[in-house]
Amino acid sequence: MNELAGALSPYLRQHAENPVAWRQWSPEALAEAERREVPLLISIGYSTCHWCHVMAHESFEDATVAASINDRFVAVKVDREERPDLDAVYMQATMAITGQGGWPMTVFAFPDGTPFFAGTYFPKTHFLRLLDAVHAAWSDQREELRTQGAAIVEASAAGGAAFADVTVACPLDGPCPPAPPVRSASLDSGAEVILAAADRVNGGFGSAPKFPGVPALRFLLDAYVRTGEARLLDHVRLTAERMARGGIYDQLEGGFARYSVDASWTVPHFEKMLYDNAELLWLYARLYGEGDLFARVADETAAFLLERFSTSEGGFAAAFDADTDGVEGLTYVWTTAELEAVLGEDAAWAAEAFGIDAANPNFEHGANVLELPRDPEDGARLAAVRHRLLAARRERPQPGRDDKVVAAWNGLAIAALAEYATRTGHRDSLLAAERAAELLHRVHVGEDGRLARVSLGGNASTAPGILEDYAAVALGFLRLGGVWTERAQALLEQVRAHFGDGLGGFYDTAADAETLVSRPADVHDGPTASGWALAAAALLEAFEATGDETYKDDAWRAIARAEPLMRANPRFTAGLHAAAEALVRVQRPELSTGRCGWNHTGRSRKCACRSARTVPTFDCCEAEPAAPADPVPRGHSR
Repeated sequence: MNELAGALSPYLRQHAENPVAWRQWSPEALAEAERREVPLLISIGYSTCHWCHVMAHESFEDATVAASINDRFVAVKVDREERPDLDAVYMQATMAITGQGGWPMTVFAFPDGTPFFAGTYFPKTHFLRLLDAVHAAWSDQREELRTQGAAIVEASAAGGAAFADVTVACPLDGPCPPAPPVRSASLDSGAEVILAAADRVNGGFGSAPKFPGVPALRFLLDAYVRTGEARLLDHVRLTAERMARGGIYDQLEGGFARYSVDASWTVPHFEKMLYDNAELLWLYARLYGEGDLFARVADETAAFLLERFSTSEGGFAAAFDADTDGVEGLTYVWTTAELEAVLGEDAAWAAEAFGIDAANPNFEHGANVLELPRDPEDGARLAAVRHRLLAARRERPQPGRDDKVVAAWNGLAIAALAEYATRTGHRDSLLAAERAAELLHRVHVGEDGRLARVSLGGNASTAPGILEDYAAVALGFLRLGGVWTERAQALLEQVRAHFGDGLGGFYDTAADAETLVSRPADVHDGPTASGWALAAAALLEAFEATGDETYKDDAWRAIARAEPLMRANPRFTAGLHAAAEALVRVQRPELSTGRCGWNHTGRSRKCACRSARTVPTFDCCEAEPAAPADPVPRGHSR
């Protein structure tokens, strides 16, 4: 019997009508597999995942497939956004088996959760053959599967550079050295490695598919502040401009899609995630004084968060679907005939403005994703055309929204909105950040001070917060200042009590969390900085807010412990590189060429400008920094 109808997760409820006898992950589900002596089939995805929908329609809605599953497996559905701990463990296994990962993730495991085979999306015919093959292996070669599972778990936990032992240089009960744990030369080397992967034509890093990569852009900005090296800033500006003019950015409503399927940011994967838009709002807010394009995109992204992501309880929803009525991009793309129907004689002008070539459409079935290759001279006409097209688009079927509130992503949104408000004086953004913070404090933080990962409709899930939740929410609270600083400190005390590895680093899950086949401790970034990097950043901001040296020492140890992995893979530890840059600014302010004026916490400081070249307004000053424009947002002091 399918048990998902009562789930809190919208993704799980999407599968409540499947003929598959889905269960949620629970001790009872694992015990049922043990009682029946059958393996677990664990399917992991999320509500706005296009290929998750495809596999659900092809296989999980099919009676033949369901019968094959129900007779021979205990089927468990997992929302990766609600249970990132499970996702991390089984993604490591999938990567160890196949060399790549993605969603939907399909895992076969022993009743204790030990995986023995895994993959991602399988077409129906392939999936049916796989079910038969796994059943046969389970019946005839179970001991071989057990050996294979043990090897997979070992391979998942091993590999890569080892963590450093930092407790000799900085004992857990003593102060850390005055020198930063990562030398400036190593930070410079890391920036060069990241730039080596840069696309010098289109911006960003690598080729298709192309993700925004905000952690790397943040590090390059911070490294530029320290060094004054123009190439670092130039690539951030190039990337920000190309994204803003491409199809990954919604040219009618604002907001960013998750990634582009090509190298030129033209055709997006249309789902819109809260974490991407929060991180990109921060980026464009940092570039706010550097041109009208960056300012406009920051304004529109902030408005998009407030208008389209806000929930009735005061938080921010998780994501918008890539599909509408089962068709990817249906809401967003335009044929030339559709433009003419809406715009009449303005259609030809609009097609040129939005980069549409009628003979060579850039999307499927003769449709086009709108871009903005350059700003038209007639800005008023562009604004009027955008308004008319958006009004028409809103009459179309709309993509679904996953309304669950994810603690970490809301923390990032709070921090970004507070940063934007500090730089612009936009009071509504600050008020929205405060409302979201109130929701997290009221609903997600329990009486014991522990943090729930998600909520829906004002009701918290039983899924516990992981390291990134505590760290990102603490960062958001710190950006608000005032009473929120004390609440951030309380969350950081929970990090100290439950997530430390005893040697200066962090686990992603709490010491008293459910025991899984492995306990992840990952320093590598995804679309956002790793939980480890966010924790280091939050500790440094807590030090700047309170003057408590123990926060700085904890950040020092966390960065130092991860330094070998940072050196081995700078591009995907950019979050920790940015934290290391922040520690350099704290310990060696004389090395900074700028980042004076009003910093992200709203506090001012003096500095001297080393370079005579024109640098961003947020970077450099000559003596006392100028105050931000009135009114000063609440929670910040002069």
